[in-house]
Amino acid sequence: MATQGKITLTGPAGQIEGALHQPDGEPLAIVVVAHPLPTMGGTMENKVVTTLARTFAELGFVVLRFNFRGVGASEGEFDSGNGEVEDLLAVVQHAQDAFGHLPLILSGFSFGGYVAARTARHLHPQPHKLVLIAPAVGRFEMPPVPHNTLVIHGEQDEVISLADAFAWARPQHLPILVLPEAGHFFHGRLQQLKQLVIKEFNGCRL
Repeated sequence: MATQGKITLTGPAGQIEGALHQPDGEPLAIVVVAHPLPTMGGTMENKVVTTLARTFAELGFVVLRFNFRGVGASEGEFDSGNGEVEDLLAVVQHAQDAFGHLPLILSGFSFGGYVAARTARHLHPQPHKLVLIAPAVGRFEMPPVPHNTLVIHGEQDEVISLADAFAWARPQHLPILVLPEAGHFFHGRLQQLKQLVIKEFNGCRL
């Protein structure tokens, strides 16, 4: 069984509260998962975030999820994405210092997907993969992403419309996996979301 514990690390705005999920055996990769919009109640305890973290740990990856500045016990104030990119970079650095330079996967839900996509552009080498769940296109200026990015979106997303997601993805020729009838928070569909992530990584060379 994967194990989980709370951690605290130093970020650019002060202390960052996080949770560490460790797999059985030696980890195959590092995953950092970013949560949805803090001003709308988003935290690292969001069900999509915790589902992603547990799923990645089951796949044999070490996983860090964390609270952005101003959320929970994390110090600082909401910074509309700019400071949150700095937070995510600090968590990535912490993970790499602790676990070595394993393949890096960045994942995020909604606002967290936007922050993960922006953060990836600051990392050299680039992350092995991005996994974006209902990324906040339309609400924030979402950058283009690598062609192998996994994007999963609900057909009936009431927060980030599927039309907006396709308008962002279309110029990139980027596929989107669409869950029919699913809303933004994937209520009743988290198990299906988990299976889509597992399918993506099963047999994948890291």
